[in-house]
Amino acid sequence: MNDLAERLKGELLKKLPGKFLVVDGPDGGGKTTQLNMLQKSLESAGLAVCRAVDPGGTDTGQRIRDILLHAKELSLSPMCETMLFMASRAQLVDEVVRPAMAAGQVVLCDRFISATLAYQGALGVDKKMIVELGELATGHLWPDLTIILDVPVEVGMARVGKTRDRLESRSDEYHDKVRQAFSELADDYPGPVVNVDAAASPEDVAVRILELLESCF
Repeated sequence: MNDLAERLKGELLKKLPGKFLVVDGPDGGGKTTQLNMLQKSLESAGLAVCRAVDPGGTDTGQRIRDILLHAKELSLSPMCETMLFMASRAQLVDEVVRPAMAAGQVVLCDRFISATLAYQGALGVDKKMIVELGELATGHLWPDLTIILDVPVEVGMARVGKTRDRLESRSDEYHDKVRQAFSELADDYPGPVVNVDAAASPEDVAVRILELLESCF
């Protein structure tokens, strides 16, 4: 087992199967890196892991994802964006997340309803309505834990680089609002939310995530 997997012992190993964990946060926070490290640690400790991505994760969801993130020629209203995200999410939960949880796998998801509260909330979509739509789209499924990787906008955008999707291409002012929305997510979110300083080294962030799992479960 790797060093991080060594931390996964005892009662925690018994409690994680069937759990739904989400990693979210501003662009450039290192979600993919942390999800990869966490998956490796969990699997090294003997747990079965299911990876999911939102939007996307299914054939239907991938087509929606292409519209949302890459069809820069299209004009999508904030509400249209919200509904498309929810449609992809509904398919993901039905096709991937619920079956994996039922099979006792640990579901690690890249973004979820938390992202819509931040990104479309920053465009003025009512947050209470987003939560209500999320309830309908997922059949009242909320993550057992949502980890927000917080990073300053200038740091995150530097990590993203010059090749950016539709949402990443928006102004720094917009991304400041997104970051603020993530920092306030616990006030609006039905499930538990924790924030992690993602400006630290990937190794330090990974250790902090495992510490949070230990304390939360």
